Amino acid sequence: MSRRCMITGKGAMTGHNVSHAQNKTKRRFLPNVQESSLYSEALSRWVKLRVSMHGLRTVEHMGGLDAYLTKTAKTKLDPKLRSVKVEVEKALATKAA
Repeated sequence: MSRRCMITGKGAMTGHNVSHAQNKTKRRFLPNVQESSLYSEALSRWVKLRVSMHGLRTVEHMGGLDAYLTKTAKTKLDPKLRSVKVEVEKALATKAA
């Protein structure tokens, strides 16, 4: 399982540890990715995601999972979230009608 955020797309980066003597050794910078469940009000269920803490802040800033999915273009979403976006849009359309 890759260490990649499903919301922001953040992944592992590489760099160097640099000692006082300027010796450089390879290292990896890993994002703070956690398994999290976000509640979808349109679907009335929990959706499990692997998100970084920055991704959680983004979702909350946009007004929740449903608002984030409807405002974000389908091409910018993780492939696993695209199907959830379609379900949310269908559920919101039936509630509006």
